Amino acid sequence: MSLFSKFFGSSSSAADEEKVREEQETSNISNMSIDEQFTYHFKKNGGKFLYCENMDELKEQFENILEENDWFESQVLCYDPKLFGLLDENKLRYGMTSNTKFLFSTCENLIAEEGSVLFSSKQIKQHKPNELPTNIVVYATTSQMLGTKSDGLTAIKKKYERDFPTNITAIKYFEKAKEEDFTHYGSSPKNLYLLLLEDL
Repeated sequence: MSLFSKFFGSSSSAADEEKVREEQETSNISNMSIDEQFTYHFKKNGGKFLYCENMDELKEQFENILEENDWFESQVLCYDPKLFGLLDENKLRYGMTSNTKFLFSTCENLIAEEGSVLFSSKQIKQHKPNELPTNIVVYATTSQMLGTKSDGLTAIKKKYERDFPTNITAIKYFEKAKEEDFTHYGSSPKNLYLLLLEDL
């Protein structure tokens, strides 16, 4: 032990312990299945995760979100005609207005390695993340979970052979960071609920 360590204590041992802890956590995560990895990262990013076994459960969870936030009979941004029925059932008006309470949308994929939600112009048109409402409710299925962002881009390429979408973007931050660093630069945190329907 050096003379300085004796007088001032060893700060490297604390740093070493932290490094070992991070390596163990990374090892544990890499051993998880894709759905476990996604759930871990998504919740760590601040997302709200609601697993649904069938459509009845999904409708019930959607109503719970509306009740929790007092969004009944409000204006919603939604571009997907498949979701209009669920909005009509709950007396929600949809279209782009200045007083839109939330975005209700499907997505392209769910990315496990970072817990993000991948969108394209098929769901959000040409809006940038900072132009979307702060509150987002996403309807997705378990078959949309993929390991990496490159897997997601490959899936989009296969899905849309001719009519390739533009504005492909991933939303990853679901709450304002307590300590922002350069990785958060330009990010627009969203209050995001994920309604995940089992389809496998």
